[in-house]
Amino acid sequence: MAFEQLKLEISSLFTQMQNEPEDKHEIYLALREKLGQLKATGMPLPEDLVRLEHELEAEFSSEQRKRE
Repeated sequence: MAFEQLKLEISSLFTQMQNEPEDKHEIYLALREKLGQLKATGMPLPEDLVRLEHELEAEFSSEQRKRE
């Protein structure tokens, strides 16, 4: 997948996150997938997106621990 296409898809994820915050987990999974694709191209990962991925991961891990 072309770099520009990945950027568009990541941008779409942000729009989705703003419009549908209840679907954060699905968006997080899609973001992880897109970052993985970007990494596979050898392109550097945007630090803000990596940070967002880590923040969401920590949030979901915390929620999981609370349920257990």
